[in-house]
Amino acid sequence: MNDPIEINRRNWDERAIIHARDATGFYRLDRVRSNQDGLDSIEAAELGDISQNNVLHLQCHIGTDTLRLVRLGAIATGLDFSAEAIRIARRLAEDAGLKVDFVQGRVDEAPRLAPGPFDLVYSTWGTICWLPDLTVWARVIAAVLAPGGDLYFADAHPSFLVMEARDGKLEPVFDFQTPVNRPLEFVSETTYTGDPTVMTHQSTREWIHPLSAIMEALIGAGLTIKMFHEHEVLPWQGLPIMIPTADGLWRLPDGHPRFPLSFSLRARRE
Repeated sequence: MNDPIEINRRNWDERAIIHARDATGFYRLDRVRSNQDGLDSIEAAELGDISQNNVLHLQCHIGTDTLRLVRLGAIATGLDFSAEAIRIARRLAEDAGLKVDFVQGRVDEAPRLAPGPFDLVYSTWGTICWLPDLTVWARVIAAVLAPGGDLYFADAHPSFLVMEARDGKLEPVFDFQTPVNRPLEFVSETTYTGDPTVMTHQSTREWIHPLSAIMEALIGAGLTIKMFHEHEVLPWQGLPIMIPTADGLWRLPDGHPRFPLSFSLRARRE
C-alpha cells in the first residue's frame, strides 16, 4: 500500500481508539462530556459570536472541538476521514446530550458529503499537514461556504514545523515546503498524548506548507484574507524544551529567541 492518505487513515483509526480512552487526560473528555471545557484561548479570543451559525468542522477527529462549537450556539457538522474517529465523535455527542452531524469522508469529498452552505468553516491544529494539495483544500472551503461566510483557521507555524530541538536549541531540519509527491515519512510507536500503547500502524506521511502556499491557495479560490495573526504559543507541548503558560498553552523558555509557533487567519467568501 503506497497511498499516503490511506497510510494516514489507518494510523488515525488506531489513534482514535487510543484517544477515546483518554488515559492521560490529554483530550479532557470527562470535561468535554460535562460542558466544563471550552476552546483554547487563541480561538476563544478570535472566533467571535457563532450562535446559530451553520458550521462545518473540517478534519474534526473525535469531535471534541465540534462539541465546543455547539455549546457556543453553532449548528455544527464534523467531517473526518477516519471511521473510528467519527464513531467515537457520535458517541461523545450522545454522552454529552448534544445534536451534531458527523460525516465520514476526506476533505475533497466535503462538497458532496456536507455541501452546506455554511456560515463558517472551522479548521484548527494539525490539519493541513495531512493534505498534499492546498489548492484542493481551499476550493473545497470556497465551495461549501455561503456568500459572506468565513474560514477560521489556526495551526502550527511553518517556521516552527521545520525545526527540531537538539541540545536544548532549535535547529532547522526540514525543507520549508514539502513536494506533493515526496511527503515526509515518520514512524512513531505511540500517539502524541503520552499513552504508552504501541500502535500497529506506526507510519505516517506529512507535508509542510509555507505561509505563501496557504495564502495563495485561499486567494486563488476566491477568498479574501480578513485577519492574520502570529502567536508565540501552541496548544500542545510541541517540543520538550517548551514550558506551560498560565492559560494552558505552551511557549519557548525564557532566554530563547522569540519566533512564532502558531498562526491564525480568517478568510471570507465575499
